[in-house]
Amino acid sequence: MSVPDATGELEASIWDRRRRWVTLGAVALIFLAAIEALAVTTVMPVVSAALDGESLYAVAFAGTLATSVIGMVASGAASDARGPRSALYVSVALFLVGLIVSGAAVTMHQFLIGRLIQGLGAGGQTVALYVVVARLYPAHLHGRVFAAFAAAWVVPSMIGPFLAGAIADYLDWRWAFLGVAVLTAGAFAMVALRLRGVDLGGGETLQRGVVAVRLILSVVVAAAAVAVGFSADAVPAVGWPIAAAAVVVIGFAIRPLVPRGTLRAVRGLPSVVLMRGMVAGAFFAAEAYIPYLLMERFDFTATLAGIALTFAAFAWAGASALQGRYGERLGNGRIAAISLGLILVALFSVLATAVLGLSPLIVVIGWAFGGGGMGLVYPRLTVLTLAYSDAGNQGFNSSALSISDSGGSAVVIALAGLGVATLGGGADAFWFVFVFAIALVLLSAIPGFRLGHAAERS
Repeated sequence: MSVPDATGELEASIWDRRRRWVTLGAVALIFLAAIEALAVTTVMPVVSAALDGESLYAVAFAGTLATSVIGMVASGAASDARGPRSALYVSVALFLVGLIVSGAAVTMHQFLIGRLIQGLGAGGQTVALYVVVARLYPAHLHGRVFAAFAAAWVVPSMIGPFLAGAIADYLDWRWAFLGVAVLTAGAFAMVALRLRGVDLGGGETLQRGVVAVRLILSVVVAAAAVAVGFSADAVPAVGWPIAAAAVVVIGFAIRPLVPRGTLRAVRGLPSVVLMRGMVAGAFFAAEAYIPYLLMERFDFTATLAGIALTFAAFAWAGASALQGRYGERLGNGRIAAISLGLILVALFSVLATAVLGLSPLIVVIGWAFGGGGMGLVYPRLTVLTLAYSDAGNQGFNSSALSISDSGGSAVVIALAGLGVATLGGGADAFWFVFVFAIALVLLSAIPGFRLGHAAERS
């Protein structure tokens, strides 16, 4: 449903007087969520040292990704039933509470509680904003809004790591959370004030049993992923059995949330969804430890460590543009092969530096290859998901892709953290993360060459 415009919907703009504040506020919310997500990667080595929480380093990433799955499912169901307004309000409130708890934490466990709450809010906020766009803007403006959202992610990926590092070095790491909280409150006010009294739909008949089951399963997946992360705080003889049991639980619980045959890498959509989770897990697990490696092994400041991620962000953006222009010509199999090759180059360069003590410039340059690989494959998998979908399953398939992305990343990061803890922690144990990521990328070639073909449109 859209808001009537006096000039006519065909002449409407995302910046017209009826929508400009919603557009500006929504883009700002996406921008700030992206800034925060990228900032954590840079400041976490500082946070874990300040709060004496090195053994729980990985949970700070995995826990947020895990609880975002719950937020996505809950927000989607609430938006369908009552409209996206209440879902957005609750999600932003949870995101703000999480930021404040993390920024004010005096122990690592308090910090992690904040991160778990942030995940609930971040996942729900994104879904609610998408529904707001669908119901407030006419269809011919949707592409422009989502292009603005994409730009709101690209810009933080280029400046976020460096900015967060500078905040940690010259102010205090807490402002990477509290500062975002203040700005998020302002951005939300722009959206909330304009949405008052606007009919955003809702009241649709839902299969409550189906929604309840999906919500319960999402909670199980999130809880099991967090359990894997916290297993790093136990002795290895206890931690690994806990992690193994949790992974088995995730395997059973996630099956109804993704297309049938996903865990068996069935050709077509199931392989698309599976590959997304595998490459996301490998890349983001390794990236979480790159600033840590540079700061522990090579005495980089947080600001300089953030630069390594910035080069990768530029490569990601450039490769995404190339995929959009030449993706059809390259084809799915070739894109999978090129992207996995680039990610492997990045991982081997980081591994060699960690093991052999090579120049840290190799990490900075090498990781840019990984960003390029992700820039090629990430949007291609999204395009393929939509191409394999129809009006009756677009929501389920899009949700499955996001769940695979977040859930896969959460589990891989948690297992990587457990491996590092088992080896005694510290920079000398980081090689495990990169070896684990390499193995996962090699395995992702199985679904990568089973992506199939559909009527893709980049």
